[in-house]
Amino acid sequence: MEFTVQQIAELLQGTVEGDSSVKVSTLAKIEEAQAGALAFLSNPKYEAYLYSTSASAVIVSDKLELKKATAATLIRVSDPYSSFSTLLHYYHTALLASKTGVEEPCFMGQGSQIGENHYRGAFSYIGANCKIGANVRIFPQVYIGDNVQIGDNTTIFAGVKLYTNTVVGSNCTIHSGAVLGSDGFGWAPQPDGTYKAVPQIGNVILEDDISIGANTAIDCATMGSTLIRKGTKIDNLVQIAHNVEIGSDTVVASQTGISGSTRVGNNCVIAGQVGIVGHITIANKTTVGAQSGVSKSIKQEGTIIQGSPAFDYKQNLRAMTVFRKLPDLQREIELLKEKV
Repeated sequence: MEFTVQQIAELLQGTVEGDSSVKVSTLAKIEEAQAGALAFLSNPKYEAYLYSTSASAVIVSDKLELKKATAATLIRVSDPYSSFSTLLHYYHTALLASKTGVEEPCFMGQGSQIGENHYRGAFSYIGANCKIGANVRIFPQVYIGDNVQIGDNTTIFAGVKLYTNTVVGSNCTIHSGAVLGSDGFGWAPQPDGTYKAVPQIGNVILEDDISIGANTAIDCATMGSTLIRKGTKIDNLVQIAHNVEIGSDTVVASQTGISGSTRVGNNCVIAGQVGIVGHITIANKTTVGAQSGVSKSIKQEGTIIQGSPAFDYKQNLRAMTVFRKLPDLQREIELLKEKV
């Protein structure tokens, strides 16, 4: 795919500084870009590369004041990082759009239907009575159980497993190895010390515009639904237990585990390796720092917490400062005891 700088500037609502007829065919980092590539400059510490890059064009801020001339044509925009992200999205979408048709062997069960312009990769399996929208991309070795619903423009990468009755909205992306709808961790202790499985008969629902990372597991509800609301982004290797509800536009980073029946609000940020106990509520716009353990509900919107057990972020930093000084404080106490 090849575009002129002018075409890209129009897409990004930017202005061209230099030769607008220059053509680019690939995207690259500014420090590695070669002729024919489009790069971007967002972080000031990379500005030196602007004057030495081999890129044919660079997206820069409309407020950037040049220290010297550049060989590359510039596209000036209000937010270079966001604009480059927009281009990456278009580029990625174009690559996916090139995947169409049905590869063999693959299987689709009785009563299932799929919209136009779809792609089904080899060895993919679609169960009975599924409803799948238009422009859906189903890559090889995907398993889709009976009665699954998938909205338009959703991409399901290789090796994903969607259990029976799972609902996936439009414009979603589910990366390789993710499992949606597996049994929740429900075991009833018995008098003899053994455990009896509690049947998990609910499902998983993803609303629109959701991204699920590779090898993430989202358990079905015991009854009802495990629910991920619109716009939420979940990283690789995340565990979401039965009957959890995550609000809209929340981000959850890798290796986080959220226990059963917990409700996470809208616009929350959950950093990596966070553990959240079950049956609590996390208020909207809460930020949880990495490796934190959340053991009780967060009721105040906009709270920032850190630590295990997690508490106010600034207080946690002060506590950690004291903690690092404990060996010195102990030695001082021992010396005082000797003097006394």
